[in-house]
Amino acid sequence: MFDWLDSLIAWLVYDTIGLDAATHWGQALHFFFYDSIKILILLFLVTFLMGIVNAYFPIDRIRNFLSRNKLYGGEYLLASTFGAITPFCSCSSVPLFIGFVKGGIPMGVTLAFLITSPLVNEVAIAIFIGMFGVKTTLLYAASGILLGTIGGYVLGRFRLERFLTPWVQGVIQQAEMEGAYDGEQLTFSQRLPGVAREALGIVKSVILYVLIGIGIGALMHGFVPTGFFEKYISADNPLAVPLAVILGVPMYANAAGVLPVIQVLVQKGVPLGTAIAFMMAVIGLSLPEATLLKKVMTMKLIAIFFGTVAIFIILSGYLFNAIL
Repeated sequence: MFDWLDSLIAWLVYDTIGLDAATHWGQALHFFFYDSIKILILLFLVTFLMGIVNAYFPIDRIRNFLSRNKLYGGEYLLASTFGAITPFCSCSSVPLFIGFVKGGIPMGVTLAFLITSPLVNEVAIAIFIGMFGVKTTLLYAASGILLGTIGGYVLGRFRLERFLTPWVQGVIQQAEMEGAYDGEQLTFSQRLPGVAREALGIVKSVILYVLIGIGIGALMHGFVPTGFFEKYISADNPLAVPLAVILGVPMYANAAGVLPVIQVLVQKGVPLGTAIAFMMAVIGLSLPEATLLKKVMTMKLIAIFFGTVAIFIILSGYLFNAIL
């Protein structure tokens, strides 16, 4: 699909700039230019498509549907799927979490959304397709949605509402159920310009993270010797996956920033499941998220939430390593 781009970048780096393909800088610059352009193209296209989906499934409508209908467990899958198609990182998902709780949606369903939203979104999917192909991307997206569904269901069994902060409990007591969505109905052609502007805005908002992440990945690609990472988190180390998750929690970044690094880790010999577990911990279990959650959750609830999600991420990492 991007053979033309590879040829163009090779001409730019090797013929025009004059770098040797066998040198560290030649390999690093080729990686940087090629992946930057490819990922930004894919990011806009996928974001544009997801924008169309979001335009027809607005937040208020989903929230009202979830709060008014009994789906016999399907509400966890629906909330997790909704989290996957919304362009929010872990920190920006927290305000939506508050809105869900105010809307009367059960805690487990709300947590299913909160788990999946930062892990699987159009940014991650676009970059994943460009780096690892469609098959791995589909497996990653399905596992992220499944992680949110099962995690939300398990957490919902614990009746965790009592561990919300007094502030949230007061908001819930005073809040009234919101009415049905009554926004202006636009035709498909009328929505497209706004969707395109929103997609371009998302690309602009993450482009710096993309370039920084790819820049780090390019330097690792060109200068870090093959096998360097295998010494620490190799397939032979049975504790590599939990170690990767523990290391990932303090290192907050969004998908755009961390995925290029993950690609190079895999190229350097780190098993894909271990690398994905590290990525999920970085973008889904971050210290900034925990800080924001203190407004709505007690420390006991934050610990339960982080611990449960960490366990499922570790299991996902082992599963990826077994099947990929």
